[in-house]
Amino acid sequence: MEETINIVLIIIGGLVFFLGIISEVIKKLSLSEPVVALVLGILLSPAGLGIFDINVWSHELLEETARLAAAVGVMGVALRVPSFYTRGHWRSVAVMLGIAMPFRWLASSLLVYWFTDFGFIVALLIGAIITPTDPILTLSVVSGKLAEKSLPSRLRNLLLTESGSNEGLAYLFVIFPILLMNLRPAEALNFWLVHIFFLEAGLSIILGAAAGYVSGRMLKSAERKGTIDISSYYAYCLALTLLVLGGVKLAGGDGILAVFVAGTIFSMVSTEEERHEEEHVVEGVDRFFMIPIFTLLGLVLPWQEWAKLGWEGPVLAFLVLLLHRLPVLLFIKSHVPDIRSNLEMLFLGWFGPVGIGAFYYSQVSMRQTGIMEIWPVVSLIVCVSTVLHGITATPFIKYYGKHTAGESKQDSDLSGYGQDKSKKSEA
Repeated sequence: MEETINIVLIIIGGLVFFLGIISEVIKKLSLSEPVVALVLGILLSPAGLGIFDINVWSHELLEETARLAAAVGVMGVALRVPSFYTRGHWRSVAVMLGIAMPFRWLASSLLVYWFTDFGFIVALLIGAIITPTDPILTLSVVSGKLAEKSLPSRLRNLLLTESGSNEGLAYLFVIFPILLMNLRPAEALNFWLVHIFFLEAGLSIILGAAAGYVSGRMLKSAERKGTIDISSYYAYCLALTLLVLGGVKLAGGDGILAVFVAGTIFSMVSTEEERHEEEHVVEGVDRFFMIPIFTLLGLVLPWQEWAKLGWEGPVLAFLVLLLHRLPVLLFIKSHVPDIRSNLEMLFLGWFGPVGIGAFYYSQVSMRQTGIMEIWPVVSLIVCVSTVLHGITATPFIKYYGKHTAGESKQDSDLSGYGQDKSKKSEA
């Protein structure tokens, strides 16, 4: 066991080190770091070189590892999105969460129901698991020099904000089918509304907001008094993530949702200079967690169970990625101010990756329901999403940049900031 742990440390440290050095080269090759990490995990698994025994990874360990990675991911997103965007572009975010997200749940559930032998309630559960847009994969798509140069910041911020917020909100969708398996429909709906929606989600938002505000004020006070140095930012941001994730969970709330709320409020309370430092700190921490979790995913893929799915498995995965966002965005694009062309609608419609959030919620669902057949379907969709979105991001971004080169991208990006500033001055 000790030898295995040391090998894991060497591989993770070496991979993070190597990918950090060639990160921009990887993007130019139309790849992404999650794809490289996933491939490495497959090579090290029993299906590859057989270096690691997957039996050492229990579902409880997988669940907690994925929960930590998801929390770090949503914190990274919350600190990366400028505070003026959150305040000035709330309508676009509200439509994406209030209309597009429930549609993704329904569309994904129907596809699972049609292509598998699962009953409708189990299909609803799997649909809920794969509903959230993954913040870690999203960051790999919209970050980097090419994306920042070619894509308007409003698109990048919309996708980041959506991915961060729905990673936590997905718990509301996941728990409802689980309740239907154990209670009568009326009882399940009543319990969901009172205990899950109002109490758990409400508690998570309140505690997360309080933690973000207090920690932000403490940081500003420490800077004024000169009691904190720049190196402490690393520990400060990561500590806030762990504190909220564990504390809110112990209090009976949704830790991942609370982490995103805390990061958002923390970003609002901090000054722009502080936020710039924080986002780079968490981006580095996020990379350190992202690479191991996708390597771990490659290690535990259920190849034999995939084979039993037959041709329906890959077809289901592709159709989920193609149809769970594009149709609804086609109909609601006029109600999303940040979508200003069909090309932008296509970008947001395709790049809704399914990743670590689905990994985490699948482990939660299997633990609570005992339905282990959930994992092969979910893991296949996650892997197909990781690969397809990883290899299509760079070509699509280049295509977008080429066909919008003549537009005044900077003016459109700063319009939200200017309006926000003017509103603040009038107030």
